[in-house]
Amino acid sequence: MIDRTGLADFLRRRREALQPEDVGLPRGARRRTPGLRREEVAALSHMSTDFYSRLERERGPQPSEQMVASIAQGLHLSLDERDHLFRLAGHQPPTREAAGDHVSPGMLRIFDRLGDTPAEIVTELGETLRQTPLSVALVGDSRRWTGPARSIGFRWFTEPSARLLHPPEDHERYSRMYASGLRGVLTLRGPDSRAAHLAELLLERSEEFRHYWALHEVGVRPEEVKRYLHPSVGALELSCQVVQDPFQSHHLLVYTATPGTPSHEGLRLLAAVDAPALG
Repeated sequence: MIDRTGLADFLRRRREALQPEDVGLPRGARRRTPGLRREEVAALSHMSTDFYSRLERERGPQPSEQMVASIAQGLHLSLDERDHLFRLAGHQPPTREAAGDHVSPGMLRIFDRLGDTPAEIVTELGETLRQTPLSVALVGDSRRWTGPARSIGFRWFTEPSARLLHPPEDHERYSRMYASGLRGVLTLRGPDSRAAHLAELLLERSEEFRHYWALHEVGVRPEEVKRYLHPSVGALELSCQVVQDPFQSHHLLVYTATPGTPSHEGLRLLAAVDAPALG
């Protein structure tokens, strides 16, 4: 059963404890509200201000589990705080998994400061959980996918469009890397894991995947510099730096170009060209 009073109090106190800079928002000169405004939390949680405001006022319908999960991320809650929020909202907390979708507050704080850089947070299966606007401009909105297609490795072997951003001569390396990476996760998580399910689907659907899976390669790493063929700005060579959250098995990928190179200018042009569309 939902605890409306407890839920409203917890949401209000967590909102007031967050500062705009904690979530990558500008403070502004006329801010008087302690912490974040309700409309800011609503936007961070991908819901209407009216719906969120009614929760803080002990009104409105019971939020769904999906909405509670979105609020937990919007408020940058820890796993313990997230579970508490679920119980206040009348739901059982999700099972804790090292490969879950809840991004830790520390990882989000780093990510929120990378608004002018291509960066994304991904799971161990290559499922995108967060993207900066410039990441969306570079590779498209990877969060739109559902089901097995959330995994870039799955899309690589089943969606021809997944390969268009990379030169053909790099494709073999990516195929080996994705097959090797999936085998590593499957070995770590076991035969009943989501990784095992993905492998089964790919073995059914992709002859190429069956070929590379049969090689039983492990530890195939990406090249130090990734090459892209972007339809708007042309060829780009980007270094990828990785920050790992060992508790959640999430990776923060940050893409940079060497200053003074054509790729560096290409990223600047990409930000300028796609800025209106990114809003």
